[in-house]
Amino acid sequence: MRLMISFAALFLSVVLLQLSTGGVGPLDALSGLALDFTTAQIGLLGSAHFVGFFIGCWFAPRLMGTIGHSRAFAAFTAAGAIGLLAHMLVIDPYAWALMRVASGLCVAGCYTVIEAWLQAKVTNETRGRAMGIYRVVDMGASLAAQLLISVLAPASYVSYNLLALLCCAALLPLTLSRLREPETPDAPRLRPMLLIACSPLAAAGVLVAALSSASFRMVGPLYGQQVGLAVDQIAGFLAVFVLGGAVAQYPVGWLADRFDRRWVLIGLSVAAILSSVATAMTENLDTFGILMTAFFFGMTTFPIYSVSAAHAHDFAEAHERVELSAALMFFFAVGAIAAPLMASTLIEVYGPPAMFVMIAAGHALLVVFGLYRMRARPVAERRTAYVWSPRTSFLIGRLTGRSRDKDKNER
Repeated sequence: MRLMISFAALFLSVVLLQLSTGGVGPLDALSGLALDFTTAQIGLLGSAHFVGFFIGCWFAPRLMGTIGHSRAFAAFTAAGAIGLLAHMLVIDPYAWALMRVASGLCVAGCYTVIEAWLQAKVTNETRGRAMGIYRVVDMGASLAAQLLISVLAPASYVSYNLLALLCCAALLPLTLSRLREPETPDAPRLRPMLLIACSPLAAAGVLVAALSSASFRMVGPLYGQQVGLAVDQIAGFLAVFVLGGAVAQYPVGWLADRFDRRWVLIGLSVAAILSSVATAMTENLDTFGILMTAFFFGMTTFPIYSVSAAHAHDFAEAHERVELSAALMFFFAVGAIAAPLMASTLIEVYGPPAMFVMIAAGHALLVVFGLYRMRARPVAERRTAYVWSPRTSFLIGRLTGRSRDKDKNER
């Protein structure tokens, strides 16, 4: 309980930030439909978010070193609030894309500050509990953010104003906290080829994880609307995807710590292909069936990033953990930038099921590549502990690195 209280300001900022920036994606998709944006233009908004996210991941540690944690957090929050408030002032998809770059910058920048603060305050004894609470808070707020669109009117100034208010409110807990600012950590070097050197399969797995997650979360509302879902059903459709991913982490982690992680990746991808086919048929299902397919889709696709990260860390040295985590985030960002635009274009040309055909094809390629890599290299002799890896900032590796090197029997 003391641990929860000591980090309460940080975690409350996470909740408010997630509600604000997590809600803008589905709201933008539905607002774009109401304003007659093309399907490809709506997909561009999702891609723009991840462009801003990548810029923020790279730039935030350097800005913290120049102006400090609190000022950097305020600057990134202001960028996010400006991007939200400007939506209904300029009704243009390309202007909105620039605003979504600001939102992505806000997400990455604020999470970088929060995780740098956590890293400085946790000890070896409290690290596991702090990360557990952090994951629960982040995932819970992410789930709630998906449900917001059931009460936010599309293309409404009030809706975007509410999200901007939540974004501004995220400033209050952290800036009014009595916690002293920690020393600024060194920014990790960005070495994308380190991931390829450690595990080409992990690099492919992260790209496919981005293909699945970014497509579903950014273009899912568009898919749901085109297959006839009501707004509240679309909210549930997105929320149970997040819930399914959270529920799957423990059983998948148990499997990944006891069996060859390449088989776990292949099994998840096979299941993801089946869930993609089932989800593509949602127009023929009732509401319960729709929610169950989305839940299963989240269970099979969400853990792929963490399994890929664990497999890559099996072949890395302890001093490479932070840079490897940054490389994993880089590959995820690259895939997430491309995925929404690709998915929306396919929907525009071939219809709603095309998005899940694309996702299924990506997982099929991962299965084939996984089988090939099993012939090319034996299983790692020394295995790290499986860690549920949040996709939040380049600094997440500092928080999770020591957990990977612990004896799995101690967890």
